[in-house]
Amino acid sequence: MIGTGRLDELSRYLELGNLGLNLPFALAFLLVASDGFPSVRVLVLVVLAFLGARTAGHSFNRWADREYDRQNPRTRSRAVAAGRYPPGFALAVTATGAAVLLVCAALLNPLALLLSPVALLLLLGYSYTKRLSALTTPFLGLVEAITPAAAYVAVRGELPLVALLAVGGMLLWGTAFETIHSLGDLDSDRTLGLHSLPLLLGADRSRELVPALHAAALVLFGVYGWAAGLGLPFELVLGAIAFGAAEADLHLRRHPTEIRRSFRRHFLWAFLFLGGVVASLLLLGRL
Repeated sequence: MIGTGRLDELSRYLELGNLGLNLPFALAFLLVASDGFPSVRVLVLVVLAFLGARTAGHSFNRWADREYDRQNPRTRSRAVAAGRYPPGFALAVTATGAAVLLVCAALLNPLALLLSPVALLLLLGYSYTKRLSALTTPFLGLVEAITPAAAYVAVRGELPLVALLAVGGMLLWGTAFETIHSLGDLDSDRTLGLHSLPLLLGADRSRELVPALHAAALVLFGVYGWAAGLGLPFELVLGAIAFGAAEADLHLRRHPTEIRRSFRRHFLWAFLFLGGVVASLLLLGRL
């Protein structure tokens, strides 16, 4: 049997504790794309594809960044950087996750299979953008924007225009989150010669940019909710998220070293977003 310590190590490696950042969004967009509950088959395949894609991206990042991680105080304890897992293990997990994504996409529909290599290219490619460009931060936002597009393609076999509103919202929302996250690595990124939006703009301007990104994302989500016919309950939940985001962004400006608080709030907002979708679909009789 695998010991508890090894399971904990594997859980940390796979970052299972951070599933709450994106999985609620994936489920929310899946419900809207399905106009209610999807079939069990589609639900299982989409969740497995999501987990496979996420695992491939994270594991490849641990392999690609292992030398940088060893020199960053925040990441030097990661399993591959610290030598608890060999680099080959990271590549094997990457290949497994990619295979799961491709198989699930093939079982969903032809368009999902056709687009799955594009998603993989984005998921794996982001590990190298920080070596080349400060646009690594919005690139990570683009990676997160795959979520609504993938949900619609999985369910409908097409990408309708309404889904592009959600894609735009996730791009901005993800860029805001990754900008906050990058603020915690300013010193190490500068020392290691890596790039990020906060390094390009400076910490103060980056903290001023985050509220604008949050606001623009929520506007797009609001228009998406209207176009998708979600109604007032969803818009009210977005208002609650906007209030919380404004409070967190103000706190970040007043206490610039307290990055973790803003980071953790994104978990709450993701679940609220899912709750707003569920409430709206229930009241509309679509669930």
